Amino acid sequence: MYRVFEALDELVTIVEEARGLPMTASCVVPRGDVLELLDDVRDALPGEVDDAQDVLDHRDQMIGDATASATKTVSDAQAEAHRLVSTAHADAEARVTGARAEADRIVMEATAHADGLVARAQDEAARIVQAGQEQHDALLARAHAEAERAIAAGRASYEGSVADGRAEQARLVSQTEVVQAAYAESARILDGAHADADRMRQECDSYVDTTLGNLEETLTSTLRTIGRGRTALRTGGVADYRD
Repeated sequence: MYRVFEALDELVTIVEEARGLPMTASCVVPRGDVLELLDDVRDALPGEVDDAQDVLDHRDQMIGDATASATKTVSDAQAEAHRLVSTAHADAEARVTGARAEADRIVMEATAHADGLVARAQDEAARIVQAGQEQHDALLARAHAEAERAIAAGRASYEGSVADGRAEQARLVSQTEVVQAAYAESARILDGAHADADRMRQECDSYVDTTLGNLEETLTSTLRTIGRGRTALRTGGVADYRD
């Protein structure tokens, strides 16, 4: 095909450079050169035309092969994409399942730990309440015993004083001033005994009240600790058992 274009270019050059005839559009060209170039074109055209025809004949086959190859490539790519998507879905589901299992395990462990903390707190509170009750009972018993002892001592002192006064009164029954002094001393001793008994009772009540106040503070602190533990259990947080 290259020789055809080359010969045509040479023909154009010969015509352009040919000498023109006066008063006409014709020109004088070298016949031999033109015929030789035309022969070259005639010789070159059949082979080039055959080659072009071969290209045209194979075009449909090449397009079909390219289309089939493209279709196969697209099909393979779609199959690979489906495989990758399926694999990704399976992997994601496996990861989600594992994460859910781990979350359930953590929740179960946290719940068990919280239940254990609450149980220990309840046991500790029950122990403290029991100990406080026992301490309260012991203190109250000691206070009652001390009060009874003080009252008994006061009564004994009072009765002894009354007996001494009566004996002294009997001995000095004829002496008015002595009798009056005995009555006064007896009344003074009796008032002192009552005052001592009241003072000892007040001291005992104050001691019991102070002890019960300390026990109340301990029980209040324990109830606050239990309340924080229950709140942490409901909200999923970590309880602070420091008072």
